[in-house]
Amino acid sequence: MNGIFFPGLGIKFGYVPSSFTIFGLEIKLYAVVIAIGFILALLVSNREAKLSGQSEETYLDFFLWLIVPAIVGARVYYVIFSWDEYFVKGKGFWKTFVDVINIRQGGLAIYGGLIAGVTVAFIFNKVRKLSLPLMGDTVCMGVLIGQILGRWGNFFNREAFGEFTNSFIRMAIPVDYFLEDGSFDNYLESGIINEKMLLNPEMVNGKGCITVYPTFLLEGLWNLAILILIFCYRRYKKFDGELSLMYIMGYGAGRFVVESLRTDSLMAGSFKVSQLIALICFIGAFIILIWNRIRIARGTVLACHPVMKAVKTKTAETASEKAEDVKKTVKSDVKEKTSEKKLSTTTASKKPGQKGGSGKKSSSKK
Repeated sequence: MNGIFFPGLGIKFGYVPSSFTIFGLEIKLYAVVIAIGFILALLVSNREAKLSGQSEETYLDFFLWLIVPAIVGARVYYVIFSWDEYFVKGKGFWKTFVDVINIRQGGLAIYGGLIAGVTVAFIFNKVRKLSLPLMGDTVCMGVLIGQILGRWGNFFNREAFGEFTNSFIRMAIPVDYFLEDGSFDNYLESGIINEKMLLNPEMVNGKGCITVYPTFLLEGLWNLAILILIFCYRRYKKFDGELSLMYIMGYGAGRFVVESLRTDSLMAGSFKVSQLIALICFIGAFIILIWNRIRIARGTVLACHPVMKAVKTKTAETASEKAEDVKKTVKSDVKEKTSEKKLSTTTASKKPGQKGGSGKKSSSKK
C-alpha cells in the first residue's frame, strides 16, 4: 500500500512514507524536503555572491525577508485558483479560515512563491539600493535546487502526477494508498484520478495500481538540465540579469510542456493557469534577452558582474603577492651573498698585511 513503483524501469520502492513522528508530532516529509531546499538555496546563493564580489550577509538578510512571504504567496495563489474548494456556502467563517491557513495537507503553488519572491526582491533592492538583475543571477541556481528538491516532496505525497500512461517511464501507485489516506473520493471528484486510470490498472507486487506520468520527476530532470546549463555559462554572461532570464525562459518552456500532462492543474476557465503564466514568462524573458543582446551589439555597455570575477581578482592578487615575496627573497639572498663576498675579500686583503707586519717585528728584534 505504501509503495511507489516504476515497473518499466525495474525500480520498486516497497515503502515510501509521507511523514514521520517525533514525540507524538507528525512531520510531513514534504515540509522537510522544502526546508532542506531552502537551506541549500541560501548556501548556493551565498557562494555565488562571494564569487561575484558581493556581500554574503546581504543574501542571508534577503532570505530572512523571503521565508514568510514565499509561503504566504504560494498558499494565496493556490487558494485563489481553488476558490470553490475553500469557500463553500454555509461552511462558516472560522472553518473556512482554518482550511485556508492549513498547509499541512498540501496546497502550495510554486508560481505563487516565485511571484512573492520577486516582489520581496524588488522591495529589498529598493531599500538597500542594490541591483535586482544581479540578485536574480545570484539566486537563480539556488532557486532551481530548491525546486528540484521540492518536486521530490510531491513524490512523498503522491501528488502532482500526470495522466494515465503505460510507457516505460510510468509510475505505479497502489489505489489502496488513496483509499486508506482518505483522499480517493476527493481525487476522483476533482479528476486528479480519472476513469482511464481506474480502467487500466496494473498489478505490481500483488497490488492494483494506477500508472501515471511521473511529472514531478520530469520537471525535476528538466530543472536539473537548466541548472547545469547556467552553471557552465555563468562565467561568460554578457550582462546582469542574463542568467535569471535564462532561468525564466527555461523553466517556462519546461513547465508549459509538463503541465499539459498533469491532472491536478489549477484552472482559469478552460485554461491551465500554470501554462498561461509559463508562456508569458517565456515570451517576456526571451524578448528582454534578445533586446539586451541587440543593445550590446550596438555598443551599449550594460552592467555585468561575471561570477568568477572575484576568484580571478583574488588569484591575480595572490600571484602578485607571491611574486613580490620571491623578489624580496632574491634581493635578500643577493645582498647576503654580496656582503659575504665583501667580507671574504676584506679578510683576504688583510691577511698578507698581518703576516708582513709580524715579519718586520721579528727582523727588528734580530
